[in-house]
Amino acid sequence: MKPSSIGMRSAVLGLLGLGLVAGMAWVMLRSGPLAPTRVTVMQAAEGRFVPALFGIGTVEARRSYLIGPTVAGRVRSVAVDTGDVVRAGQLLAEMDPVDLDERAAALDAAVARAGSAVAASDAQRRDARARQALAAVNARRYVELGEQNFISAGAVEARLQEQASADALVGAAEANHAAARQEQQRLAAERAGLRQQRANVRLLAPADGVVISRDAEPGSTVVAGQAVLRVIEPSSLWIRLRLDQGRSAGLAAGLPAQITLRSAPGVATPGRVARVEAVSDSVTEERVAQVGFERPPAGLSVGELAEVTLSLPETAPAVLLPNAALRRVQAQAGVWTIEDGALRFVPVRLGQASLDGRVQVLDGLRPGTTVVVHSEQDLRADSRIQVVDSLTGRRP
Repeated sequence: MKPSSIGMRSAVLGLLGLGLVAGMAWVMLRSGPLAPTRVTVMQAAEGRFVPALFGIGTVEARRSYLIGPTVAGRVRSVAVDTGDVVRAGQLLAEMDPVDLDERAAALDAAVARAGSAVAASDAQRRDARARQALAAVNARRYVELGEQNFISAGAVEARLQEQASADALVGAAEANHAAARQEQQRLAAERAGLRQQRANVRLLAPADGVVISRDAEPGSTVVAGQAVLRVIEPSSLWIRLRLDQGRSAGLAAGLPAQITLRSAPGVATPGRVARVEAVSDSVTEERVAQVGFERPPAGLSVGELAEVTLSLPETAPAVLLPNAALRRVQAQAGVWTIEDGALRFVPVRLGQASLDGRVQVLDGLRPGTTVVVHSEQDLRADSRIQVVDSLTGRRP
């Protein structure tokens, strides 16, 4: 083979090798491990938004009543059932009075007898007072006659003794009358207490409401305070709402609310925070608030789940960024910015966040700054980047 042919073949192979190396380098720089990291960016802009709090709650009754006896006994009758609408004062159930009626009759007789004793003691008191007056007149006349020496001193002393005895009889009659009155009052109070016991066996509705539970049937024996029926006021239904403690800043009574019941997922019912509980749940790390309805919807059931969104006051103007743009480097929250084609991590101070993923930047970032929103991988200050419209498309 001629030397010229060998030289040409070597030159061609060399060129092919260089082309292959260049191609491999180009591929590595464009799509291999040395390729730039694709990122999406946005311009930081100033704006406002209405922050909100979101939580899950259950429908509860603000005013519910456990209807039961004040003493142990047997249920005589139950007049209503679960789901019945009742009115204030309506008879719901009745306990067996046992011997209360007989004891009441006996006390009525005792009160009548005490009244007769009071009348008799009053008559004795009037008689004693009349005798006292007569003895006083006789004693005064005898004293005057004794001073004129018309009668003996012994006769005068006898009349004075009669006056003293009459005074003592009046005192005894007054004491007997007071004792009779006190006995009459005692029996009357005992009768009133017994009548109250008799009235307590009739279990009445304390307010207009709905029976939600029938816990005892006729013939059942219940103890004092045990519920026979449970009644709630439908107008007092509200939502017991639970919110993450870490995301509950701004929670306060009076905040407007939008309530979505599990039974009506597409309907938002207006409401308002009625009360914020002073004690949080230390186990679940949640705060508890009570949210009332402006107008309770029809068919509302106790225990139903509800999603509640609370609206806070509108924020002051500030730079707004999507939450996806935030990064944490060495425990410092911040964002990656692009200035003159170079990456730079900028620490920022954050404010409130919205439910749609926007967050306030209170300090550290100026409007108009180019901020990295998404990136294929973690960035460093010396990372090579390629700005694209979306990371979902294929690499060019």
